[in-house]
Amino acid sequence: MTIARAINLAHVRTRALAVMLVLTLTVGVTGCSLSGMLAGDSPTPKLFVLTPKSTFGNDIPHVKAQLVVEIPVASEGLNTHRIALRDSPLTLDYFAGARWTERAPLLVQTLLVESFENTNKIVSVARQGIDLRADYVLKTELREFQAEYTGGSNIPEIWVRLNAKLVRMPARVIVASQNFEARLTSGGAAMIDIIFAFDETLNKVLKKSVVWTMHRLR
Repeated sequence: MTIARAINLAHVRTRALAVMLVLTLTVGVTGCSLSGMLAGDSPTPKLFVLTPKSTFGNDIPHVKAQLVVEIPVASEGLNTHRIALRDSPLTLDYFAGARWTERAPLLVQTLLVESFENTNKIVSVARQGIDLRADYVLKTELREFQAEYTGGSNIPEIWVRLNAKLVRMPARVIVASQNFEARLTSGGAAMIDIIFAFDETLNKVLKKSVVWTMHRLR
């Protein structure tokens, strides 16, 4: 092989390697951009909160007992920040672009504690984890907490169902157990209408739960 031919072959190989390097870098950058679009460019979900029950009748007794409210037990499908919906008896889905500010059980626990406080008739109530000597513990299970679409309608019915067990401490004896539920049709199909319906429905359940508990505390 002549010197000129060897130099020319080396030059070709160098150019080929350079082209391959450019292609590799280009594909890598393109891949990173695509990955970023898929993973990080989705719209930030809108966060929603609900309110505690704030009004109660005068027939609620004054209570000196100290009450601890545990985090409600919930199925994996409801133990989430996502806002649940059901369009058939055997499915559970979620609204896109909308979230609760806390996981649903934590949200309900917070609102239960605040609702008890709003009665102004209980000496001490706190959430689980606070260093409080409890006379009673309220254990709950969040069994339904979703918007339900039936009959092909685009306006859902909100269903909230809570099972409550009042436990006397330190004996850990269940002194009472009850289910509380409410259903309410949303005022419209928009997300804000659905959230207002969630708020009103949960408020009904909170009131029933608080009144029932207060009458059983000693």
